[in-house]
Amino acid sequence: MSGPMGFLASYDAAAARWPAGHRALDVPTSWGRTHVLAAGPPGAPPVVLLHGDGATATAWAGVAGELAGRFHVLAPDQPGNPGRSESSRPFRRTADLTAWLAELLAALDTGPVHLVGHSAGAHLALRAVLDHEGLAASLGLLDPTACFAGFAPRYLLHAVPSLVRPTPARVRRFLAWEAGGRALDPAWLDVHVRGATEFRRTPIVATRRPPRAQLARLTAPTLVLVAGRSRAHDPRRVARNARSLLPAATVLELARASHHTVPVLDAGEIAAAVSDHVDRSRRA
Repeated sequence: MSGPMGFLASYDAAAARWPAGHRALDVPTSWGRTHVLAAGPPGAPPVVLLHGDGATATAWAGVAGELAGRFHVLAPDQPGNPGRSESSRPFRRTADLTAWLAELLAALDTGPVHLVGHSAGAHLALRAVLDHEGLAASLGLLDPTACFAGFAPRYLLHAVPSLVRPTPARVRRFLAWEAGGRALDPAWLDVHVRGATEFRRTPIVATRRPPRAQLARLTAPTLVLVAGRSRAHDPRRVARNARSLLPAATVLELARASHHTVPVLDAGEIAAAVSDHVDRSRRA
């Protein structure tokens, strides 16, 4: 499912900020052709980055730039979301999304990956690892939604106008409110706004938190990075619940980050935490 030329030009401008020598892959899946941005040596440990809902693989440019020297970095555009992937059938439930991801990773033929997701991408990463044993060598969850706590009512109240009747002004106003005064990256902001207002996407899949008993069976080494100024949920509750539900997980705070500044404005800090987590999981 392609977007209009304004969105695609904006996407390409943001994708150009990926590290020099990055590649674009088009991977056939039963859910449609999946567009993947790739950087770093193919023989290096694979790190797969999953964007949040409404975002694209371009959001990972800064993180990819930090990681590509040591890792094979791969970031797909989720079919049905804004991006350069094409959707041949809509995702109707979370199991569809995890099936697509497992199929994509099998087609990439990298072996077990180090899976990192932001927001709804974190929920997808967590559910995929729970649904498909051996899918990931480690797991990184960046300000995860619907994993350890629900959305804040105030966040939903601010988000509804930009979801129900999105206009560039409404989307920008919502993102500026959530960022709490931090200036958002112009290239990322343009592609996000155009994706919300110009791209004809498939319906959003409803998400639910995994049951405690299912989380107890998680064996992949897990990193949880909580945005300390996130307005999407209560950061302290997310961190507290993550420590309670996953006692073996590493739970850290990105003190200056809000939900929508991740992963763009805090790329260096995120990449350092992910790199350290991957190294520790490989040694283990």
